[in-house]
Amino acid sequence: MEENNKDRWLVVVNPNAGTRKGEKDWGRIADLLSANGFSYQPVFTERRLHAMKLTVDYISRGFRKIIVVGGDGTMNEVVNGIFRQKSVFTTDITLGMISVGTGNDWVRTFNVPLEYREAIAVIRKGQTLLQDAGIVKYQAGTCEKTRYFINMAGLGFDGLVAQKTNNDKDLGRSNPLVYLKNLVSSLFSYHSAQTTVRVDGQEVSTKVFSIGIGIGQYNGGGMRQAPGARPDDGLFDVTLIKDMKKLSVIASLRRLYNGTIGQHKRVVTLVGKTISIESDPPVLLETDGESLGQSPFEFRIIPKSIQVIVNT
Repeated sequence: MEENNKDRWLVVVNPNAGTRKGEKDWGRIADLLSANGFSYQPVFTERRLHAMKLTVDYISRGFRKIIVVGGDGTMNEVVNGIFRQKSVFTTDITLGMISVGTGNDWVRTFNVPLEYREAIAVIRKGQTLLQDAGIVKYQAGTCEKTRYFINMAGLGFDGLVAQKTNNDKDLGRSNPLVYLKNLVSSLFSYHSAQTTVRVDGQEVSTKVFSIGIGIGQYNGGGMRQAPGARPDDGLFDVTLIKDMKKLSVIASLRRLYNGTIGQHKRVVTLVGKTISIESDPPVLLETDGESLGQSPFEFRIIPKSIQVIVNT
């Protein structure tokens, strides 16, 4: 291990984040980091899942402090790298974020500013919190896979919207309006699925439109789908939206933004540490905005397992 890397920051930059905002703004961010006295090693992602590999590699080289310059998806990949590396405990790594993505949902829960100078000031201050992480087991074709996440998982309708949005991103189309376009188009093509959800042994079986499983409170670029979520309480907050008419979904959108979704008569809210979900037909999954596979799913909380820099 290279001891001198312990005090240096690994800066994982996604050039494609936020319609190539990562690439366009990196020079300004680099100047601000240098002006604020940061000693750092920048690395640039070249493809999907590259940030995960880079994180594993550089932790093995002695880096213990990481800044993500990207969106929620880049943060998710770095978190998965932290959990998959074998060099140190996950809590030995300090993780901060400079958001250049389109959704920027993880930072909302922790009040981390989007303005670069202010975000760097928060990182320099170094106030940390040990937050929970989640791990989900899911199906990808004929394979069973796992993924870690630190903000929110979305199932059903949310999974379809994320899949369409990520397809657009891969084609170079990435902005908040793309998400809104996919939300509207998915609304008219999606059909609710008969679903059985078990949360710490409590069972709900019904036709389901969408499920949000929150560690943080926000997803979809500012929707407050899990308004009661606390990122360090050792619990998932589950928002289950039952089958709803299309017009009712549209009329209820404001509830997703103002945090009153749990008061809707077609919504069930639950909290727990372990969740299993089966559905017919299978439904899609996204975690932290990244499209994964389909049901069945098994979720487990990993309490206070990742050290993140927050704004207090």
